[in-house]
Amino acid sequence: MSQENNKLYSLLLVLAIALALMAAALYAGSQGNSQQNAEHTISMSGYAEQKVVPDTASISIGVVTQATTANGSSSENAAIMNAVVNELKAIGLEDKEMQTSYVSVSPEYNYTGGRTITGYSASNNVQITTTKLDMINEIIDRSAAAGANQIGSLSFSVSDAMQKQLRDELISEAVNDSRSKADMLASTLNVKITGVKTSSVNDNSGVSAIYNTAQEMPVAVGASTPISPGESTVSMSVQVTYIIK
Repeated sequence: MSQENNKLYSLLLVLAIALALMAAALYAGSQGNSQQNAEHTISMSGYAEQKVVPDTASISIGVVTQATTANGSSSENAAIMNAVVNELKAIGLEDKEMQTSYVSVSPEYNYTGGRTITGYSASNNVQITTTKLDMINEIIDRSAAAGANQIGSLSFSVSDAMQKQLRDELISEAVNDSRSKADMLASTLNVKITGVKTSSVNDNSGVSAIYNTAQEMPVAVGASTPISPGESTVSMSVQVTYIIK
């Protein structure tokens, strides 16, 4: 091998070693920075809740009828349900507050000595969803008076509009709760919070509230059915990662 070739070979070898050392240094630096970032953060959750009176009610109003023929049962059922709906409109409910949720006509059987059809049963249910909570007792009583014989599944909930109003306030309270706990931890560890790295809101923490009654509700005779929505809890949680030094 010539002297020039030896010099070129040596130069290439030196460059290769230098590049390898630089790559190793860069990798070690990135690993060190990654560990350093991980070591210089603390993560803390925050929680806030409020007691609210629900502003929306939902109740199922139904009619069940039996007759010897399918047409007879269906016709009788439709007549009674129309009377119920007209009664509800008369006290101030609007079409948008009433939605048909279930309609059926099915045979009734007698299994003595074999299976024979003895008649037909027709069912029709309307779901009432309204913010007129002061009318719930009247809705129940007037529906029953008009012929409804399946009244139940009453629930009270916090509407989307009310939840939206509460959301910002709850998030602010939850963040303050998180920061308060983080400050306490930082003080104990003798470190200082210098910023926020990441934050997230937990939408599954209960920003909704539903109170369910029994499936069937007794209808008072000669008196107004007492109804009370009570209080419900709406809540929000956050997760915040703080930068410390």
